[in-house]
Amino acid sequence: QVQLVESGGGLVQAGGSLRLSCAASERTFSGFAMGWFRQAPGKEREFVAAITRRGDDTSYLDSVKGRFTISRDNAKNTVDLQMNNLKPEDTAVYYCAAKYSDWGPRSSGTYAFWGQGTQVTVSS
Repeated sequence: QVQLVESGGGLVQAGGSLRLSCAASERTFSGFAMGWFRQAPGKEREFVAAITRRGDDTSYLDSVKGRFTISRDNAKNTVDLQMNNLKPEDTAVYYCAAKYSDWGPRSSGTYAFWGQGTQVTVSS
């Protein structure tokens, strides 16, 4: 069982930045591909970003490309999401998730473990 704990959410004005972090309990963290998803009120959960087990490939939701950056530190068992130039439409609960393979990073159904989420609110 992998425990995932997100941190770093908060309230920020449009154009501002936040850095989300996800800490994993699993010592074999490098064996998991990692992803970030988000869910806004009244909407379905959507893919935001993912990174492969070795950190050698990333993928992003089109609307966050060039603004968000996902990274991981396998020595520290952490995965981060740097979010710049935030927009009100980025407001959501952000979830960290872990999966056993690099395949299908955009599909939430392929992720085995999820964190509790952290709220990000962007004011206009």
